[in-house]
Amino acid sequence: MSRRSERVAEEIRGELARLLREEVADPRIGLVTLTKVDVSPDLGNARVFWSAAPEAGRQSEGVAERTGQGLQHAASFLRRRLAEELPLRRVPELHFRHDPSLALGSETLSLLREIRDDEER
Repeated sequence: MSRRSERVAEEIRGELARLLREEVADPRIGLVTLTKVDVSPDLGNARVFWSAAPEAGRQSEGVAERTGQGLQHAASFLRRRLAEELPLRRVPELHFRHDPSLALGSETLSLLREIRDDEER
């Protein structure tokens, strides 16, 4: 990825995070972390990688699927808002992809804590 693409990707990630936090009211989208944005060289497409933390009171099964549906539903709104907020001639089409790395990392830490606790007993 070129330096310009990296810079645009980081601007998009930051602005999307703000928009999701402040302007998107879809109940399917809870606490979402945008882990990475990859922008195509022609700036026509952007893959937005996200991870969702299970929320208290919500069933953990299906959270990722519901969140993904909510993000896809909000994609056109988010793209329109990016066009208004960022100084780009062409705003890429947004494609959301689930990134399970945060959940896997959390599971790994939990297992390591269990092992440590078992050894201490």
